[in-house]
Amino acid sequence: MNIKVTVIVTKEENWYVAKCLENSVASQGKTIEESLENLKEALELYYEDNIPEDIKTPTFITTLEVAL
Repeated sequence: MNIKVTVIVTKEENWYVAKCLENSVASQGKTIEESLENLKEALELYYEDNIPEDIKTPTFITTLEVAL
């Protein structure tokens, strides 16, 4: 089974932190790719014992420019 999740990546000092918005599982890495790969592994472990009953469509996230 495959599911799609929504992930946000932020930079905190020397680390990139990837966080899944559906369940708050997070991981980190020295690069964006490493943080995403580490998060994928963490999510596989998380869902090993917590198979989702209701798979929702991922949240749409975008940016918005606001004039100041």
